[in-house]
Order: sequence, then C-alpha cells, then structure tokens
Amino acid sequence: MDPADRRTFLRRGAVTTAALAAAGAAASARPGRALAEPGGSGAVPAREMRGVWIASVANIDWPSSPGLSAQAQQDEYRAALDLAVEQGLNAVFSQVRPTADAFWPSPHEPWSRYLTGTQGRDPGYDPLAFQIQEAHARDLEFHAWFNPYRVAMSEDPAGLVPDHPARRNPDWVWPYGGKLYYDPGLPEVRAFALEAMLDAVERYDVDGAHFDDYFYPYPVAGQEVPDADTYAAHAAPGQSLADWRRENVDLLVQEFGHRVHAIKPWVRFTISPFGIWRNRASDPAGSDTSGTESFSAISADSRRWVRERWVDGLIPQVYWQVGHPAADYDTLVRWWDEVAAGTDVSLWIGEAAYKAAAGTFTDPAELSRHVALCRTLPRVGGAVHFSLSSLRTDTTGSVDRMVAERYAHPAIVPVSPLIPGAAPPRPQLHAATATATGVRLRFSGQAATSFALWRFPEGRGLNSQRADGRYLLGTVRATGGTQVHEVPGGSPADWYAVTALDRTRRQSILSVQRRATPAS
Repeated sequence: MDPADRRTFLRRGAVTTAALAAAGAAASARPGRALAEPGGSGAVPAREMRGVWIASVANIDWPSSPGLSAQAQQDEYRAALDLAVEQGLNAVFSQVRPTADAFWPSPHEPWSRYLTGTQGRDPGYDPLAFQIQEAHARDLEFHAWFNPYRVAMSEDPAGLVPDHPARRNPDWVWPYGGKLYYDPGLPEVRAFALEAMLDAVERYDVDGAHFDDYFYPYPVAGQEVPDADTYAAHAAPGQSLADWRRENVDLLVQEFGHRVHAIKPWVRFTISPFGIWRNRASDPAGSDTSGTESFSAISADSRRWVRERWVDGLIPQVYWQVGHPAADYDTLVRWWDEVAAGTDVSLWIGEAAYKAAAGTFTDPAELSRHVALCRTLPRVGGAVHFSLSSLRTDTTGSVDRMVAERYAHPAIVPVSPLIPGAAPPRPQLHAATATATGVRLRFSGQAATSFALWRFPEGRGLNSQRADGRYLLGTVRATGGTQVHEVPGGSPADWYAVTALDRTRRQSILSVQRRATPAS
C-alpha cells in the first residue's frame, strides 16, 4: 500500500457495527491500523516489535511545549499516533512520570509541569487515559514509561510545589550535576517510588510498564554522588559502595516486576539500559567494546536482570553505527542476542533514530541495515526508536528509507514468553465481499482483544504462511459483536482469513474464506 492509501485508511478508519454492515454502508468513523498490500520479494516477519519512545521531559516530543490547551495537546497526540501507524509501527512507549510528577491524577505526586507549564496545575483532562484510548483505537500497544528517581531538572527544591514529597521529605533528595534526585539507597524512597509508579499500572489499561536508563545519575566530572551517609547507614558489613548501589537498583527492578505481575500478570515489564553492560577488558563476559559501562557508571547490572528473568523484556540502547570504534553496533547486538539465550526474556533493540535523522549517522541506509541485521539474529524480536520527533522531522531520508525497505508491511507485536496467556477461540469470518475498491470482511469473535486480517494468494499451507508479514493486512481492535473492515485491492480468487489475538498477542487458529463473493 502506498503512503496515500495508508493515509486514506487512517482517516477513514475501519471498524463498524453489524448494523452498519447489514445496511451496506462504508466503514468509517473510528481510527484503525493502516493496512498494507502483500507484495514485494522475500518473506518479512509477521511478528516484530516496532516501537517509538514519546518523551515528555523538557517537552522533547509531546506536548511540544508547556501550556498548550487540552485540545491542542490531544490533536498533537493523535497526529503522533497517526504518524506511527503510517510508518508501520505497532507500539508506543510514552513517558508519563518524567520528573517525580504525573501525567495522570496521581494521589502521590503533582501534575507534571510539562503539561501546563506549572507543576501541580490540572490540565483539564486525564492525559494518560486519553493516550491509552487513542493508542488502543489504532491497535497500538501502550507502554507507560517511568523515570524512577529523577525529581527535577534543576537542583533547587524550591522550584517544586510546596506539598511535593521531595519538599516534605528533604532528606530523601540530593542535588547532582544540575538536577535533583531521590536517593536510591533509602528504602523509604524505593517504597514511595514503587507506589507512585504502580498507581498507574493498577488504575489504567496499560500494556507495559517501562523504565529507561536513569537509575543512579550518569557521572559528572569533578562531582561525587552525595550518598556517603546513606551508604554508611544501610550497606551490609564489608559491602563495597559500588556493590551496594547495584543492589539498590536490583531491589527496585525485582520488586517492581513482581508487583506489576501481581496486579496485572499480562503487563510487560521492560527496561532500556545503556547499550554497554561491561567491556571485555573489565569482565570476560562483557562485550568487545571500550565505551562507558552501565554496570559501574549508573549501577545498572542489566545482564543480571536478563539472566535472572527479573524483566519480561530488555531494550538496550545500542545508539551507535556499524563499525563504531568503541561500540560497534554489529558487535553489541550479537552480544545481547547471546545474553538473552535460554532466558525467554524478550530482546528488542533501542535505535538512535535521532542520530539518523540529524545526520550523525552519515550513511542514510544505517537504520535500515540495523533492522535487516537484527532480523538475522534468533533472539532479537524488533526495535524501539528514539524518538518521535526524529521520526517526524527526518532531514536525511534515513527514517523514510527504513520504513520503505523494512516496515512496508504491518507486523504483530511478538508474544513475551514470560507473560502468561492463552490464544482466544477461533473467530468467525462471516463473509469476504468484493467491493468496487477492495474487499469487505465481516467477522466476530469471543475473548479477543484484537483481530489480525490476512490475504493469501492460495489456500495451501496457510498456517505456515502466517509467519510471512507480506500476507498480513493489519490488525484492528476488538469492539464487541460483529465488525466490518474494508481492505483495498486483491483478486476475487484470493483467500481471506481472520485470527483473534488476546492482550498478550497470542493468536488463534485461522478462520478462512476461500474467495471474496461479489457484492449483490
């Protein structure tokens, strides 16, 4: 499907009621996934994570500036999701707690200043509920992105609202590198941060809960993290400062994952650590690189999180090009692929779309080649791109090239093996009716969160062909009852099928219609 067709289907939507279908009216009104024509050469994966980070801190991505009206914010967000669909993506990782504040009416923390320009001011609607509703309407997964310990982008606590927890508990925070942080070594801080983040998981229909790479702050030359008193009070006898800090982060990761699954077993817990765990020169288990090590720099033992299965998925930020002298992309993704071996932890690669879009990657084919390389590795299941603004303002053509070469066909988010779930019952494909411009599918199913729509050129070996994304037309959100979706093009001799997906993206068997019957 060319970009114009993608935009047409995005505007027109797809899902309607049975009554609308019976009346023979055109599908309309509700946004749905853009649908792609099968075609091209070579199989492409029908299962692949294709995500994008939407950063709110400092208004990097959304909202584009503080103080926009609720309507302007909502229009911006809808446009962002429309772009994600147009570019073949299937998940958003949206930052909802950027600096110990909230993009929802939290009982623990104030409204974020990045919404209204004033911390604590009600934006007049619930941004988190709105974001989830709009993402799900397009059948995009929504992952709520939290920053655990960053309190403010300046060191002065007086810039926080008077009743901010950091002002009520001044011994919880310390300044470092021009920012204010909660002290990760205090058990009461960890308990508070967990409650503040889990409130969103418990109250909202999120598909994932996500941390980025900010635990202990990145080192600043000439400064020491001011946690000597906390270390003296809380470290075990003989425990080194470095080991104690890593243990503090490990405890947060373990407990958050455990509690997320206790609340909602289907929610995926993921972390996107800095791309280098340790260099081989420091540890024989490390990668053949020579860059900053997250193990020591920010106390993040990301390899352990995978090996211990404390996370459902890891998204290492491999933000370098192939051939980089200190951190070669090829070397690192292969190393992470081996780390994930035998763990069932989902592995997706964090991609530096911002470097491609700005020309830091000098080869416009760099991003596209990254996706192609990752598809050859057995445990890499896709990518998440940083960030939305770079996908929107691609000045080099790198993003457009990646989309055209790798994301021309839609994909279903992969199943996370550590997340329990069961495939829904087989749905019913009631009819596949030819229209003047394509085929109208009428289908229904029970216990489904979404449906995947398929078109095959022949009826043999359909189950094996499900792995080939060239035959996937797209996915649509289940709305209850009978649904109608019109798909473009095709031949009257094509085979059409529908599968049902549960919220963990496990898939039913096919319901097949041999050919489109002519419209009466």
